[in-house]
Amino acid sequence: MRVALVTDYYLPTLGGVQTAVGALREGLERGGHEVTVCCPRDRDRDHEPEPGVVGLPVSPVFRPDGYPFAWSPRRVRRVLREELAARRVEVVHTHSEMFAALSGVRVARELGLPVVHTMHGRIDVYTDKVLPVPALSTALLAWLHHRQVPHSDVRVAATPWTQSRVARRMWRLMAAQAKASDHVVVPSAHFAAKLARVGVRTPTTVVSNGVAVGVMEQEDGPTLRTLGPQDELRALWVGRLSPEKRPEVFVDAVRRTGHGVLGTVLGDGVSRRDVARAAAGAPVRLEGSVPQSQVLARMRESHVLVSSSVDFDNQPMVILEAVASGLPVLHADPDLAEVVPDGGGFAADTPDAAGLAAVLGRLRREPDLVRRASAAMLAARGAAAVPVAAMEQVYRGVVAAHGGQR
Repeated sequence: MRVALVTDYYLPTLGGVQTAVGALREGLERGGHEVTVCCPRDRDRDHEPEPGVVGLPVSPVFRPDGYPFAWSPRRVRRVLREELAARRVEVVHTHSEMFAALSGVRVARELGLPVVHTMHGRIDVYTDKVLPVPALSTALLAWLHHRQVPHSDVRVAATPWTQSRVARRMWRLMAAQAKASDHVVVPSAHFAAKLARVGVRTPTTVVSNGVAVGVMEQEDGPTLRTLGPQDELRALWVGRLSPEKRPEVFVDAVRRTGHGVLGTVLGDGVSRRDVARAAAGAPVRLEGSVPQSQVLARMRESHVLVSSSVDFDNQPMVILEAVASGLPVLHADPDLAEVVPDGGGFAADTPDAAGLAAVLGRLRREPDLVRRASAAMLAARGAAAVPVAAMEQVYRGVVAAHGGQR
């Protein structure tokens, strides 16, 4: 099958969506499919052209969080129209809610192609926490989105997640993009349930993200984590330094735990200064943004991965990487228990720093808990691989249905 993955975020930039799309591409290609990735690429900053990757036009001035930004929609559509037709693409799979993906939806409709859309995350939370003056900036974002995918006939139900005007605006945006697609893929059941409750009626399938096969092969033979009586408990935090991820809560938890725990933070973002201030004098190392290979290397050296976000993450790729490397996970959000194999992690009783610190302290006092959780992760590591067969089934379904509608 000939598949186009259209996304606003791709390698070599770092992030969960980038890692997930890269892993899916590799898995599909190993399965014998022809895959084209269409994404914004800055020719002046990126490496040499990569086979199978179509660089889309970008804004010369606007780079949110340093990422190349697909612009203008008309230029992006022109490139996509030429490339998708020339490559005889059979299905378009979008992975974001910005202009590369929106252009992919419009061009797919022009060419009579089915659209699958993966909803990777809670943009209602992200925009509220990160964008300046959310009441104004989200209004502009929604208007621009509406110009590509109409919102006029989309309504969202009243839920705990749609109480504010900003939240309703962003959920309406997500619902509009779902409605414009033939099928929605969601990596977690808890987020699929939220979409259904909001009012999304597009056929939806839960298909987990996955770790690339090449990474799984590199991680063959990960070691069982053990903690000796004199060893420090090495706690790792990985992600975007941004308010919705709550990295300061992790730093505070390590500080509260006290002697015998060493924290490491990998990542960069808008909260870097706040995190640095919080970490001053604490047993926490800030190592900045590093490539996936170094993330995996730090995981091999750690005893536990800590996830401090609450009511934001859908299915963190870093937790799947922890599963692949046999690293136990401590999470603050009860929804993320869905991602952690049975026995492979720990849920904080409360989502604050005190709740995380209580578990870290217990792991330090009872080191056999680390060994048992690591053993459970090692036994379940195959579950972290890209579920290619499940995605193939979605593609076959939309292609067959779309063919019948012509």
